[in-house]
Parts: sequence; C-alpha cells; structure tokens
Amino acid sequence: MEASKGPTDPEKGIGGRDLEDIHIVSDAASSSDALPIYVPQKLSRWNRTIQSIKGLEARGISRVLPHEREPPTLASMVQVAVMWYSANITLNNLAVGFLGPLLFELGFLDSALIVVFACFLGSVVARYFMGYWPAKLTTVLNIIIMAGYGTISCIIGGQVLSAVSGGTTSVVVGIVIVALICWSIAVFGMKPFHVYERYQAIPLSIVLFILVGSAGPHFNASLESVGNVATIAANRLSFFSLQLSVPLSWAGASSDFFVYYPETTSKRMVFAMTYLGISISFIFVNLLGVGLASGVSTNPGWDTAYNTSSGALLLAGFDGLGGFGKFCGVMVALGLCSNVVPSLYAAALDFQVLGKVWKAIPRYFWVTVAAVIYLVCAVAGRDQLFLIFQNFLALMGYWLAIFITIVFEEHIIFRWNKGFDWAAYEDKSKLPLGIAALISFLACTKSGGQDLLQEKLVTLVLI
Repeated sequence: MEASKGPTDPEKGIGGRDLEDIHIVSDAASSSDALPIYVPQKLSRWNRTIQSIKGLEARGISRVLPHEREPPTLASMVQVAVMWYSANITLNNLAVGFLGPLLFELGFLDSALIVVFACFLGSVVARYFMGYWPAKLTTVLNIIIMAGYGTISCIIGGQVLSAVSGGTTSVVVGIVIVALICWSIAVFGMKPFHVYERYQAIPLSIVLFILVGSAGPHFNASLESVGNVATIAANRLSFFSLQLSVPLSWAGASSDFFVYYPETTSKRMVFAMTYLGISISFIFVNLLGVGLASGVSTNPGWDTAYNTSSGALLLAGFDGLGGFGKFCGVMVALGLCSNVVPSLYAAALDFQVLGKVWKAIPRYFWVTVAAVIYLVCAVAGRDQLFLIFQNFLALMGYWLAIFITIVFEEHIIFRWNKGFDWAAYEDKSKLPLGIAALISFLACTKSGGQDLLQEKLVTLVLI
C-alpha cells in the first residue's frame, strides 16, 4: 500500500491537505489493477495506529507468499484436526441433535443412526471455479451462512448464561457477552485464533464428558419414532438433510484457516485430518444432543427446562452437580466462541472478496461489522431458535451442495492434471468467465429447489 497526497482539483472537491491518495495494488502488481482510493488523513492515521497494535493481523485476503509460510511439521498437521474438532464440539452443533426427537419426533435409534451416517458423509478460491464476478454470489451466500451460524451460537450461549444465573442475567446480556469475547479473539487474526482453538478443545471436551456422565443415565434409548411409515420416512430424510448441512457449511470457508501452510503440504494428510476432526466432533456432540432430547419425554425436569430454552435443557443435564454443574454450563456456553471465531474471521475475508474497494477496508473493520451483525440478529431472533435451525440450515445446505458439486467437477474433470495458478487470484484475464458455472448454479437452484428456496426465504423473513 502506498500513500501520497491527493489531487487538488477543486472541481472534484478533493483537497490535498485533508486527504491521502491510497493506491491499492494487486499481488500481480499490474498497473491496470491499481485502484486509487482517497481517504481522509485522520482515518489513515487511525488505521496505521490500530494496525500497529502488537499481535494484530493486518493482512486481509492478500495471498501469503511461499517464503512467508511456515515449514510443515507433525504438530501443524495435527493442528488441522484439532482446529476442526475444537470448532465443532460446541453447543450450537449439540442443539442440532435436539431436532431429531423434539422437532421431527424420531426415536433414539433413528436419530443416532442418522447423526452418524450424515456426519460421516458429510471465498477467494471460488473465483477459480465460478469466475471473478459470479464468485461474488457465492461469497455473499457464504457471508450469510457464517452470520447465520454465528447468530445461532450467540443465541444458545446467551440462553445458557441466563439459565445459569437463574434469570438474573437476561438472554440479551448473555448474547452480548458471547459476541464480545468472539470479536476480541477474531479481530487479532489467524495465529491467536489457532492458539485459542488448540487449548479450548481440552476443557470443553472434559466438560462434555462430564455431561455424558451426569445426563447419560436419563437418556431414553427406548424412545420410538412417532407417525405412520410415510411420515417417519419424511422426518428421517429431513433430519438427515439438516445433519448433512451443518458440516457442509464450512465448505465455503475452510480454505481461509490454513493459508500459512506451504503449498507442498500433503493433500491426503490435510483431507484425513480435516475429515477426522469434523466427523468425530459432529458425531460426538450430536449424539449427546439426541440423548438429551430423548430424555425430555420421561424427565419432567428436563421437559420444564426445554420449555424455557434449549440452553436451559443443556444446563438441566448437569442437575445433581450443584454449583459445579453451573460452572460446567458456563464453560459450555463460552465454548461456543471456538465455533464463532472462525466464522467471524471467514466472514471478514468474504467481505473483502466482494471487490477492491471492499478489500481496501481493513480486515479488523469487517470483523467488527460481522460481529455487530451476529449480535443484532441474535437479539432479534432469540425467541425463534428452532425455526431458524429448521429453515436456515436447509436453505444454506441446499446451495452448498450445488457449489460443492461444481468444485468437485472442476477438480476431477477439468483440472485433474493442470492445477491452479494461485498467484492470479486477482487477475481477471487469467480467471475463468464463470458463465458455465453460474448457469449451472442458477439452473440447479431453479429446477431442483425453487419451491424450497422460496418457502425457506419467506419463513425466514416472517421470523
């Protein structure tokens, strides 16, 4: 980034004394990609002051060059699995398990089997598949999905903190606490967030195993599915699609979290570690959610808690542990931050992908914008959690399935022996137009899911 005095043409209304000419130059350093942006000197000074804060990551979507990357080690490969495990053994994913028995009226065995099979099955990079301009569509959709899951996490965290306090702390205050903690970590960038994920996994896993011991005896493993054969089959498919949608939601952001790994890193090892971390975490917490939900029908205390909120039901699982149970509830609530922090980080980068003007705005600003969006949506939707789950997850899972298919075809059919020129991510002349991908994306959406998308969007608006 270069700074120079701006022009003094009075007809343009730009004075050299008050403004700086900030030239945003692409990684390709081509003169045609230089974009002059005029910003007030005061804002420029504020930006330099903020970016000088020790530990704050100033980099946005600019490519990490090979010499800036860290050498591969066994610990770095294990960190891939640890990051995904830590990010997903959280209460928002556990609450998805509630939906089997409580929303779709499925039995314990049906719900548990669906969880296992669905979880096992189941940003800038999009420019290489969708083209420079069409990729903005999937980028916006990815921002929405990150905001949606962040909203869900903040709501559940606020509910648990409110339940722990016995109602003296409102759900809104709890939401604000969760959002502020998440923002304070994500705003500093990649390295702090990886350190946080690495060590957060340990206490959170311990607390969840305590929950298994405390609540497990009250699980109703004999719970049967309700309805006729056709109804049960439909509910199984609906629950399966929701379970599949949650792991898929990381598809548009997963490449953001390991950009400091060298290009020579083993693809098979990255795949194995990612699959291991995601599958173990989702299966673990979703089975725990199914168990808690199954006990609502036979445990009056849990039924009362469920009628209060999903967070209260989780806290009821620690009944009998006294004050220590409340402490565990707080730990689980704050553990949601390990899920929200990556989504905040990814959403900030997605904003920068929307264009060079957007890229010129610092990453920490977009993290703040995303955190505010999460906060506002969570406060507004705090009483409609299950409706958000049912409609939002289905909607997001639908477009992600189409996007993943396009990416898979690009890898297997068109580029299986070519690879990608990652240095050209801003060079439109070297990127595909994306016409075929865009038509395929829109055609699949219209022909296969027009009614579904319209229904879900209308429901979300009404919420």
